Amino acid sequence: MSAATTRSGPLAGRTVAITRAASQAASLRSLLEAAGADVLEAPTIAIEPPPSWEPLDAALGEIERFRWVVFTSVNGVAMVGRRLEALGIPWSAIAARRVAAIGPATAGALREHDVPVALVPEEYRAESLADGLRAELAPGDHVLLPRAARTRDVLVRQLEALGAVVREVAAYVTRRVEDAAARVREAVAARRVDVVTLTSSSTARHFAELFTEDERRAWLAGVTIAAIGPITAATAAEYGLTSHVMPVEYTIPALVRAIEAHFEQRSG
Repeated sequence: MSAATTRSGPLAGRTVAITRAASQAASLRSLLEAAGADVLEAPTIAIEPPPSWEPLDAALGEIERFRWVVFTSVNGVAMVGRRLEALGIPWSAIAARRVAAIGPATAGALREHDVPVALVPEEYRAESLADGLRAELAPGDHVLLPRAARTRDVLVRQLEALGAVVREVAAYVTRRVEDAAARVREAVAARRVDVVTLTSSSTARHFAELFTEDERRAWLAGVTIAAIGPITAATAAEYGLTSHVMPVEYTIPALVRAIEAHFEQRSG
């Protein structure tokens, strides 16, 4: 489907669309291009501050109350860092708590600020994070959960069921990006896209909603959908999109390796 390319590698001759926020696309683009792919950046979401910083600022101002701080994304780490700097609070205040991260990328972002991470679940999803905290939490423990606004509340429910007192605060919001809509619609309609990468439920939802149901059925029939994990794949499925690729480990490098393996298997 793709135009001729001079790249070499397992994805040579393939065009891969990246739907994640432009501010987060660099690492995924670099890995795809290293594998030989031509990349179409088509961000469907943007990461922005919440409507008000007040709830997060208030929580950070009394950080000593919390036994645990739980981060569910690199975005949450970045936005908390932004407010710590604005408030004149050092990262050491977070490091003095017990800290959990949903996956290695989030843990890595915390370690850049010298924050030790006490818990990273084996499976990088909210349910596994709650399971990992089950043995760590005591009834009445206060937990700070800075994350995206309007996120599914399974983590809050499960932590509260363990007896924790959870304060969930919006550290950022995801907004639909309309600018890329015409570009990606045109490329998909013209059969110039081989793979669409979906790296979160929000990217899956906003990508799918660029098309009508009939367009998704007709235009995306020959496109490989690569979802980073089961929650993202489930969101895509709500729109009739089947995920053909999903890595065992829910990380960007693993996603690219899974895409490579998919096409290598097809070639074989």
